[in-house]
Amino acid sequence: MSYALSTTVTAGFDDTVGAVRTALAEQGFGILTEFNLAATLKQKLDVDVPRQVVLGACNPPLAHAALGVEPSIGLLLPCNVVVRDGADGQVAVEALDPAVMVDVTDNEQLRAVADDAATRLRAALATIAGH
Repeated sequence: MSYALSTTVTAGFDDTVGAVRTALAEQGFGILTEFNLAATLKQKLDVDVPRQVVLGACNPPLAHAALGVEPSIGLLLPCNVVVRDGADGQVAVEALDPAVMVDVTDNEQLRAVADDAATRLRAALATIAGH
C-alpha cells in the first residue's frame, strides 16, 4: 500500500520549503507544527541524516468534517508534509495520503473528506513541481 503523495524538484531546499508553505496555503492549509528532523537527530543522537523538515498542515474545515464522522481522527491529524534533501541536488516533497485515514479507521464515511484533502494536496504538489 502506498501511503504517500510526492514530487521531486531541483530547487534549493530552503526555496522548496517556502514553495511548500505557499502552495499549501493556496489550498487552504495552515502550518500548525514544524520540526527539523535532521537537526533533532543530530542534537539527540549525534547522527547525520539529509535535511528534513516535517510540516504539520491543517485545513480547518476538513479537520472539522473529519471529526464529525470519526471523533478520534485527531490522532491522525494534522497532515504531515515532509521536505527532504535527496540525491543529485533534488528535493523530495512528500505528504501522507489522506486515504490512510480511511484505511486505518476502516470508516468509509471519511472517504469524502480524505478525497477532498488528497485533491488539495495533489494540487499543492503540482504547484511545487511547476515552481
